[in-house]
Amino acid sequence: MRSDIDRLMEQANIDALWVSGNLFNNPDMVYLTGIHHVNQADLFKLKNRDAILFHFVDMEREEAAKSGLETQPYFTKTPLADYIQQAEGDVSLAIALRIKEAMQSCGLSSGTVAISGQLDLAPQYAILEKLKVIVPRIDFTSFYKDSPFLTARMTKDEEEIAQIRAMGKLTTEVIGRVQRFLQACDVKDSQLVHDDGRPLTVRDVKNRINLWLAELGAENPEDTIFAIGRDGGIPHSSGNPDDAITLGQAIVFDIFPRQAGGGYFYDITRTWCLGYAPQPVQDLYQQVLDVHHKLIDNLKQGTAFKDYQAMTCEMFTARGHVTIAQDLTTREGYLHSIGHGLGLNIHEKPFSGLTAAPDDILAPGVVFTIEPGLYYPKRGMGVRIEDTIYLNQQGRFEIVAKYPYDLVIPVG
Repeated sequence: MRSDIDRLMEQANIDALWVSGNLFNNPDMVYLTGIHHVNQADLFKLKNRDAILFHFVDMEREEAAKSGLETQPYFTKTPLADYIQQAEGDVSLAIALRIKEAMQSCGLSSGTVAISGQLDLAPQYAILEKLKVIVPRIDFTSFYKDSPFLTARMTKDEEEIAQIRAMGKLTTEVIGRVQRFLQACDVKDSQLVHDDGRPLTVRDVKNRINLWLAELGAENPEDTIFAIGRDGGIPHSSGNPDDAITLGQAIVFDIFPRQAGGGYFYDITRTWCLGYAPQPVQDLYQQVLDVHHKLIDNLKQGTAFKDYQAMTCEMFTARGHVTIAQDLTTREGYLHSIGHGLGLNIHEKPFSGLTAAPDDILAPGVVFTIEPGLYYPKRGMGVRIEDTIYLNQQGRFEIVAKYPYDLVIPVG
């Protein structure tokens, strides 16, 4: 949680955190500032001190002030032209000089600074190289998946949980709209059709999903998986836009929108067959559903998340399927991790796969997915069932937003 950041900085021997970029679509920044229309800023958080936000232009001062932090505009005292003149026309050096003065105004002239944020790597790298020269007493570092920010963000407070719950409610509302839309379609030659007789396609369904999400105040930055038949057997195939929606074919429907502006995500998957389900799909679906329910029934506070990946592999192996525990290169059977943390990133701590760290445990406040699946593209089918789970402060696991597990959706 946010209250853990100073302790985590101490553990990592970090004197300051430096976050760059917008105050939207920028997870570490949004975590401390909220979502606001500030296009470029630098946030410095020194250990055991409140963060200070430096924003690029004075005309965004009121948006920056909405963050609730102490804010300072760049270039008010010293215009950019003066920095450029001082740097003899080297713009990256000019910006580095500006950042140096911002750091010094925060009392930061030495120590270890961890950098994060979402910016174009090329110009940011150029600026950082200049900073290394002009502030030699500061060591710049960064992290892959275990930064103080990511570790703090692994456990959510009640305000964050409320936002994730709202996104869960919104997302399941959209799933319901999709189901009702499909059920109301006419059927011709085993395909769903528009009123004028044209086949309904994956593109048509996704267009409606995006419209409904926008109407409800969400966005869909990473698309939606709506993969039918063979494509459903390839876990991250988003689906062929031109595929017709056909009766009796398994559809993997994985939807993971977020709050508009780069807020909190939700993530849920259902597998559907429209009209009827062939017996092989029914058999595969029942096995995945059984594993899904057994995993949730066996969740325990304080357990390493990766233990449930091992449990999943064992259960699928016992049912005769190849898993990545046996063959990391397999393209059939069970071939991904059992879940991931969820928050301002669609994938964040705790992790359950090969990159899981010792602290990726199920602790009170974590929000994570459970998503077993089986995939057989050569047999023209795949099945995945996913729910987002919250471990509350009382030690109880709960599905954040429930939706029925029906495989067969009647149509026509």
